[in-house]
Amino acid sequence: MVNGQRLRAMIRKEFIHLVRDWRSLALAIAIPLLLLALFAYALNMDLKQVPTAVIDHSRTPHSRALISALDGSGYFNLCCSLRTLDEVEAAMRRREILIALVIEQDLADRLLSRQPARVQLIIDGSDANTGRLALNYAQSLLWLFNPQLGVDGVRVEPGMAAQPLQLAARAWYNQGLVSTYNIVPGIIAIVMVVIASMLASVTVAREWETGTMEQLISTPVQRLELTLGKAIPLYVVGLTDVLVAAGLGQQLFDVPLRGQPALVLLVASVFLIGVLFYGLVLSIVLKKQVVANQLALITGFLPTLILSGFVFTIANMPLPIRLLTYLFPARYFIAMLRSIYLKGVGLEMVLIHFALLSFYAALMVALANRALKLRLD
Repeated sequence: MVNGQRLRAMIRKEFIHLVRDWRSLALAIAIPLLLLALFAYALNMDLKQVPTAVIDHSRTPHSRALISALDGSGYFNLCCSLRTLDEVEAAMRRREILIALVIEQDLADRLLSRQPARVQLIIDGSDANTGRLALNYAQSLLWLFNPQLGVDGVRVEPGMAAQPLQLAARAWYNQGLVSTYNIVPGIIAIVMVVIASMLASVTVAREWETGTMEQLISTPVQRLELTLGKAIPLYVVGLTDVLVAAGLGQQLFDVPLRGQPALVLLVASVFLIGVLFYGLVLSIVLKKQVVANQLALITGFLPTLILSGFVFTIANMPLPIRLLTYLFPARYFIAMLRSIYLKGVGLEMVLIHFALLSFYAALMVALANRALKLRLD
């Protein structure tokens, strides 16, 4: 049974530790700001103002209209007009351009005679992801410009010039396909994992290293009272960071929250309990602050960053890695947050993920209390 008086004394003790260790507390509050700045601003997967060169052998109103459509789209920045492929290669080697558009001399004649026309797109493949995006955007713009215009050998036959099939595309939940809308919910998970790695993983280990664990063992405090007393102050700090990250995400990046804020706090609380007690398990077992902190970063932060779907799409991973992602709770948490933020779903729509997250939290609480031994070996 938990004794309320002893639990309050443990919580008060941990709050005093947090206040005295003001550097760690300041970092814990500043981390959401730093992560938002780094990820939301730097990790932007939207294609904008790609440096583009043009070789216009046609020099007709048709070619100028094509170049204007490309330059005015907002995705491409026409930075130079070149004359030969050697100049294109030299510019790409200097990283001055990422894409080049080569317009053949007979473009206008073929378009006017309703014959298949052809232009060439040259992509810098050393940046594969951006190059792939640039290629897709450029192909879409060129096809919209004229149905008879082919790209890199893909041609439309004269009998198909009437465009028998027209595609009307619309994205639901994120109409502009803004990558920041997906990044900000994931940052909340990253924030909580970092807090657990930085603070929770050193709490019990610090008691052993400073020699105060012997004093705690001599008191009537029970295992659950000790772990709860250490987790609750960190839970308050972590939940404050969640509110800061969510608030800044809406204020700075206009990320919509279509679901219930209370549901966000509920799933964040369950996830936070799990990662905090995971940090406590490492601190209890290892008894060394540096080792526990490093292991928490390796086993907590890195999988959350790489294997949770935050940055890399899980469906594109090899099968063994996809199966491995099911072991990390951040996968379920980020999926729930994105559904709540962008789709406005209720708890009934994410119940399976919530149940798995709750099981993980309960398992970590049980493991922490089982691993803690209030005796001197």
